Amino acid sequence: MILVAQISDTHFDLGARNAERAERVMAFLADLRRRPDAILVTGDITDSGKSDQYAEARMALDADIPVYALPGNHDDRAAFRETLLGEPASTAPINHAHRVGNLTVALLDSSIPGESGGRLTEQTYDWLRGVLAAAPADAPILLALHHPPAHLFSPVIDTISLADPEKFAEVVAADERIVGVLTGHAHSAAVTTFAGRPLLVAPSTASVLGGEWELELPDRVMDYAPDPALALHVIDENHRMTTHFRTVAMGGWISAPPA
Repeated sequence: MILVAQISDTHFDLGARNAERAERVMAFLADLRRRPDAILVTGDITDSGKSDQYAEARMALDADIPVYALPGNHDDRAAFRETLLGEPASTAPINHAHRVGNLTVALLDSSIPGESGGRLTEQTYDWLRGVLAAAPADAPILLALHHPPAHLFSPVIDTISLADPEKFAEVVAADERIVGVLTGHAHSAAVTTFAGRPLLVAPSTASVLGGEWELELPDRVMDYAPDPALALHVIDENHRMTTHFRTVAMGGWISAPPA
C-alpha cells in the first residue's frame, strides 16, 4: 500500500499559533508506526504570501520524507517559488508531478493572482495532459489542487471555488487511472464525488469554516477553537483509495486532579 498524508491551509503568518499547530501535525506524522510515503500540502501555505512567511513554513514543514506543496489563493507564486521551493521567482503556474512508489501524484496550481476563486489555465491543462500521457498505463494517479471543483454547501467557499469545473471533470472522467482528487480551501473535512471519482477535501491546520447549517453570513464564520486536523489517504494494491481523518490534540496529557 501507499500512504499519503495531506495537510492544508496552514496560513503561516509569523505568529506562534499557526506555526505551532502545523509543527504539531508534522510531529504526529513523524511518530506514526508506519510513516507516510509523502506529505501533500494543498495550498494557502501562508496567510499573505510574504517571503518571511514562506521561510517560516519551510522550516516547520521540513521532514525526512518527501513534502510536496502547491499554492492557494493566499499564496504568492513568485515568493512561493523563490523561498519555499528554492527556484527562480516566476509568476507562472506552479505545477509539478512526482512518483510515490507506483503512484503518480500531479499537483495543479488553481490559484489566480489577486483573486480568491480558482481556475486552471490552458497552460496547466496542457501540462496535465502531458503528465497523464507519460504516466504508467497500469498504475494509479492522484490529482491535487487547492480549490474544490464541487459544491460543498459552504456559504464562503462555494462562491470562490474552482471556475469551469466541467472542463476539469472531462479530463478526470476520461482517465480510469485517476483514483481521486484532493483539495483544500474549505477549512473543513469533506467527502463527495467528482467526475465519478472520490473528491477529498482536507481540513485546515489553522481553523474551521462552518457550513450552511451552522451559520448565516455575515456571521463570524471562522472557528479557531478546534484542534488541527489532517487527512491520510491509503492507495491499496487494487488502486482503491481509503481516507482517514485525524485530529491532533494541541494540549498535553491531562493530569488527574489532586486528591
